[in-house]
Amino acid sequence: MHKTFPCTACGKCCQRVNNSEQTAFLDRGDGVCKHFDMETKLCSIYETRPLVCRVEDYYKAHLAHLYSWDDFVEMNIQICNRL
Repeated sequence: MHKTFPCTACGKCCQRVNNSEQTAFLDRGDGVCKHFDMETKLCSIYETRPLVCRVEDYYKAHLAHLYSWDDFVEMNIQICNRL
């Protein structure tokens, strides 16, 4: 991969885990990830977070054969902007 994923750690994706089949299992019941700390706006299990939350690793494992890294990043930036 050429560049790292440009995550700003805003937490918006962590507050909408119910919107995706891949992350719905993390929903604490209100759409927010059960590991998202609302006070700090950080993941409470960051070092051991699930594969789906590890953007680059998830891409390599499941999507690299479908999209280039640059296209994947662009798609995700568009999603981030809509959140």
